[in-house]
Amino acid sequence: MEERNFAPILAKLPPPSRRKIEPEQEFLPRIVQECRRAERSGQRFLLVLIEGLEARLENVPAMATSLAAFIRETDTFGWYEDLCTLGILFAELGGATPESARGPVVEKIKAALLQAGCAKELSVSTHILPQDLKEQVRSEDGRSEDGPDRIYKYLETFSSPSIKLQLGIKRVIDLVGSVSLLIALSPLMAIIALAVKCGSRGPVLFRQTRVGQRGRHFTFLKFRSMAVANDSSLHENYVKQFIHGTAAKNTNEKGEGVFKLTEDPRVTALGRFLRKTSMDELPQLWNVLCGEMSLVGPRPPIPYEVECYDLWHQRRVLELKPGITGLWQVCGRSRTGFNEMVRLDLLYARTWSLGLDLKILLRTPRAVFGAGGAH
Repeated sequence: MEERNFAPILAKLPPPSRRKIEPEQEFLPRIVQECRRAERSGQRFLLVLIEGLEARLENVPAMATSLAAFIRETDTFGWYEDLCTLGILFAELGGATPESARGPVVEKIKAALLQAGCAKELSVSTHILPQDLKEQVRSEDGRSEDGPDRIYKYLETFSSPSIKLQLGIKRVIDLVGSVSLLIALSPLMAIIALAVKCGSRGPVLFRQTRVGQRGRHFTFLKFRSMAVANDSSLHENYVKQFIHGTAAKNTNEKGEGVFKLTEDPRVTALGRFLRKTSMDELPQLWNVLCGEMSLVGPRPPIPYEVECYDLWHQRRVLELKPGITGLWQVCGRSRTGFNEMVRLDLLYARTWSLGLDLKILLRTPRAVFGAGGAH
């Protein structure tokens, strides 16, 4: 954007005693903090964005004065994107729900913009946060008009230039690692494919819709370990009980209690071996190569799993790409409950670094060959 002197405009803004327009570096963390609060309380809030201001900055003082007439002290007014998009955070809606408040709030804002003489040039959008992925996963392509791609653009945990650089390096590692492993393991994968084909009727690969970063759907690949045309309700019912904390632990061959279907009648004899050694996961290197997954990250859930998530659970699929291995796989795997698994995923997101990825990758072979919790 062309540099301009905004001092005269900013000087005309309403004084802080009437309405403070928070700078972007203060306003965005406030939204994130409110999201975290709402995830725990279940009380979602309304965020209104007024876009297109870069061409009408001279109208900002008059517009701010008009908006201040109905924005309450408990509401927050600030730059969602500096000198381009203003945001208003309505965290306290009384007895109203964000859905019911949406229409009346937009009408008031449009009336204030009309009074300021800039209603036609600006666009107003409303977003209910935290985003509920249950609505999004029901769509065919895993997208929604009010989806995370639109609203989380400037709210990413990893928004600093140094972290973005590290994420770029992470992607390079994923590309080099997936290509190298696909080449090195191609003889083994060919043998597994032949064994699967000869062992039971059906395709070599098992394809399943999974929920990736920000709720986007993608086709998840595995070597088929089950008989074809099986009933998925057994797994679906157990997973739902696991998420709700009512699933019973089953006993593995070591006598350990694990949250897994250890005696799944759908699994073939070869499939049990592939699952125990995690070799059924090798085709996911293609998902990594395509950018749908990473070598390290949270495991991608099935849409019917996300349907059972609380708001705070959904963060595990919002912040990072899903991975083949992760903190949960090397620390707890199937021995941990669902909430503990989610906390490990959130801990990984909160403390992520290239060094942590390296530690997890180095610990993965031991977790795989030790078969701790794998079935």
